[in-house]
Amino acid sequence: MSAAEEVAEEVAEIIAEEVEAVEEEVEMSVLDALKEVLKKALIHDGLKKGLHECAKALDRRSARLCCLAKDCENEEYKKLIRALCAEGEVSVIMVDA
Repeated sequence: MSAAEEVAEEVAEIIAEEVEAVEEEVEMSVLDALKEVLKKALIHDGLKKGLHECAKALDRRSARLCCLAKDCENEEYKKLIRALCAEGEVSVIMVDA
């Protein structure tokens, strides 16, 4: 086997491994994907938590996604967040706490 054939074989193996890794990532559930996005947002200082921070971000229209706990009992809180999201055309995801 020539050196070029060996290199080509090694490249083919690396590509096959990368394709398998990508396929494994595709099997991620929606909840797992959301967790990953939230972790990355937290690391890069892009995650807002709490009513005050979220309301400010939604009012400035800098929010792209809003997660609201399903078990939130305060109807006024839910109404405010949904209204701000609707005004800014931000998607709301109801999540388990």
